[in-house]
Amino acid sequence: MASYDVIIIGGGPGGYVCAIRCAQLGLKTACVEGRETLGGTCLNVGCIPSKALLHASEMVHETAHNFETMGISTGGVTVDWEKMLGHKSAVIESNVKGVEFLFKKNKIDWLKGWGKITAKGEVTVGEEKHTAKNIVIATGSEVSPLKGVEVDEERVVSSTGALELKEIPKSMVVIGAGVIGLELGSVYKRLGTDVTVVEFLDAITPGMDAEVQRQFRKLLEKQGIKFVMGAAVQGVEKGDSLKVTYKLRKDDSEASIDTDVVLLATGRRPFTEGLGLDGVGVEMTERGQVKGSHGKTNVDGIWVIGDVTTGPMLAHKAEDEGIAVAESIAGQKGHVNYDVIPGVIYTAPEVASVGLTEEQLKEQGRKYKVGKFQFMANGRAKANLVTDGFVKLLADAETDRLLGAHIIGPAAGELIHEICVAMEFGASAEDVARTCHAHPTFSEAVREAALACGDGAIHS
Repeated sequence: MASYDVIIIGGGPGGYVCAIRCAQLGLKTACVEGRETLGGTCLNVGCIPSKALLHASEMVHETAHNFETMGISTGGVTVDWEKMLGHKSAVIESNVKGVEFLFKKNKIDWLKGWGKITAKGEVTVGEEKHTAKNIVIATGSEVSPLKGVEVDEERVVSSTGALELKEIPKSMVVIGAGVIGLELGSVYKRLGTDVTVVEFLDAITPGMDAEVQRQFRKLLEKQGIKFVMGAAVQGVEKGDSLKVTYKLRKDDSEASIDTDVVLLATGRRPFTEGLGLDGVGVEMTERGQVKGSHGKTNVDGIWVIGDVTTGPMLAHKAEDEGIAVAESIAGQKGHVNYDVIPGVIYTAPEVASVGLTEEQLKEQGRKYKVGKFQFMANGRAKANLVTDGFVKLLADAETDRLLGAHIIGPAAGELIHEICVAMEFGASAEDVARTCHAHPTFSEAVREAALACGDGAIHS
């Protein structure tokens, strides 16, 4: 029986980052992971492989549509799907091998197998029992099922199967207009697939700033993605083709769509199966999440981070929680600022946000001001033929303190971090506006939006 200061169950972004930070702080650390590789859903079948295909498919679109405008002749564009999947696999391997190297470098034991908490301070992996002063639950999430939709990962697929299709389908129905559905739907649309998104709600990407939602949908429709909104999927019938049946909420009328592939992208749920949480008395929420406060569960010595607990299901949120819990275990003051956690959708254009939306500010009855700047007035965006979208900043009407940022446009996922840092330091819109930004850059649009919170932008 091996004994540790910390055993982390789960080797995804939250778990492996927590393990590395624990080791850096001098704690004897082990990480339990049942996959053949470390990195969890994110590195193996989620964030990383999807970004590889998003980038590759964006290059296909760029070559086919923008190269000629810039004076570049290619003689036509062809896609070698098998080779593109090979590129994706190479990216995955590089990342997961990197995590394995970091475990060896930091002297972290990888306990290979599926872990179960069999007693307070005890984790069983296979037939072996291990003891630990602290146990961190970092088991992540799994695809949420939908009644009437049976996933086979061949024709009816989750995000996992969508990354491994044997060929580019002629048509695809995406159930759910959230981040995963729109990202993968845009991949296949750029590769020539006829894509239709069926969404239960009346707006895409729930929780996003409404103005960005509307613009985002318009741009996706401009790219050829079709939307059926306010529709409750009743089931998927399998035959020579797939028949997706849905009911419109506004009048209860029923309709159907025939398609080659169905992507179920209605969200994810916490993964707690087989963990033995009932046996040790760990409290759960009504939604099946492990209940935690600052990473602590109700059982002394058992901690929780990432998708399996409350909060946004984001890899970087899990990483921050992993670091905070590691520092708390080591006797430091671990902390996560949940008000400054960015969210990014890696479509083209990208969409990024942090902080409060305009709708949330209205609900709070808070006085605020808006600064906006369109990318069509940004010199670098014009040069790169990426002028769709805008930067929108929200600031307190009295103090000018930044309360939120919402960006749709080129490199939005990178630009958002300027505002994250500003918000972390309690900066005002004027602080950003008075900071010199290099010209010509996309980031000037952020400065211009900050100027628009005051006397007005210079270039609009």
